[in-house]
Amino acid sequence: MVYEERPARLDGAVLWTRTAPAPVVSDALVVPDRCMDLIWADGRLLVAGADTRAHRSAEAVARYAGLRFAPGDAPRLLGVPAAELRDRRVDLADLWGAGPARRLAGRIGAAPDQAAALEAYALRGAARTGPADPLVRAVTARLGAGRPVAETADALGLGVRRLHRLSLAAFGYGPSVLARVLRLQRALALLRAGLPPAEAAARAGYTDQAHLTRDTRALAGTTPGAYARVAAGQVPPGAPAPAGTSAKSEIP
Repeated sequence: MVYEERPARLDGAVLWTRTAPAPVVSDALVVPDRCMDLIWADGRLLVAGADTRAHRSAEAVARYAGLRFAPGDAPRLLGVPAAELRDRRVDLADLWGAGPARRLAGRIGAAPDQAAALEAYALRGAARTGPADPLVRAVTARLGAGRPVAETADALGLGVRRLHRLSLAAFGYGPSVLARVLRLQRALALLRAGLPPAEAAARAGYTDQAHLTRDTRALAGTTPGAYARVAAGQVPPGAPAPAGTSAKSEIP
């Protein structure tokens, strides 16, 4: 099984593919990354909501192609309810109706590069809807930098209640959960860079290494040490190699 990703021309988005010689159920975990995806899976179109916990795929698929939207962009570009899709994978037909979803899936499937076709569709949508909400980008940036929720609300002139409503609509969950997921992603990036768990915990904003371990278990279904070993390619002989170690990536 081969996983690849590349930057998309859509601001902040990522294109990714995962291919196998035949349909297979992945034994990997998908880790929360604060994003939503539009996914072509052997001819079906799915929308993956923002996750609050790691999950495993239950379907046998040979080829995936996906567009991972920048945080907060999918509801605007797909017209889908972020909060209702939290921790879910839903057929696009259930959201749009069978006809529109089938036509888009057909165009994506007929393209020589399904990921590029997803990108082209999203670019057309962005041209219709206009630029992203700067408040959504600002919330992501401030919480991603480790700023507290109340301070972020005050700095952006939102108030805590309005920030909560904005976060539910854009990300699928409140700002406290978003901040927690973003902190985890900071820590995982530091672990991938080779930092020991204690140092990664301190730099990412955790109280201590035990705090990081609890959060990694709860959100990612693994431990910091295990994640670091997989990211470094230190897996036992015969075990599956990591399919990727970036946002929304998969780990054994």
